[in-house]
Amino acid sequence: MSSGSGRANRDKLKEKMDAFPAKCRRAGLKVTPQRMAVYKALIESNQHPSAEMVFHKTREVIPNISLDTVNRTLLTLAEIRTAFIVEGSGDVKRFDGVLETHQHFKCLKCRRIVDFHYKPFDKITVPKNIGRKFTVLKTTVYLEGICDLCRKRVDK
Repeated sequence: MSSGSGRANRDKLKEKMDAFPAKCRRAGLKVTPQRMAVYKALIESNQHPSAEMVFHKTREVIPNISLDTVNRTLLTLAEIRTAFIVEGSGDVKRFDGVLETHQHFKCLKCRRIVDFHYKPFDKITVPKNIGRKFTVLKTTVYLEGICDLCRKRVDK
């Protein structure tokens, strides 16, 4: 990664952190050190962390924070749409701090979740019979299979 893209990434993270208190206040939430630390750990992650992963990262800053507080905070962030819950079949909830339009690929072997963006998936047409029966607020494309790293291990 070039230093330019690293700087751009740091700028984007700073921008998200700077905007976070206002998002909390608009949702009627207090801006607490715990909320700030959990959100920071989430958006700094280059994975789709579980509550436990965010908990371990957050404890580096707030040693006495509990796993329950981290879990409840992540669920609250999802409720106010500053994070998404990325759930797999039977898995622990995983969270995503990337709000820009994107899709996910989940490896069935290692459980890694990878973001990708394929523009044609952005405008999926909801079938008319579904649109008549339900109010669709969001469509999600979630692909499952074997990731590149696991395929390399199998090919060896």
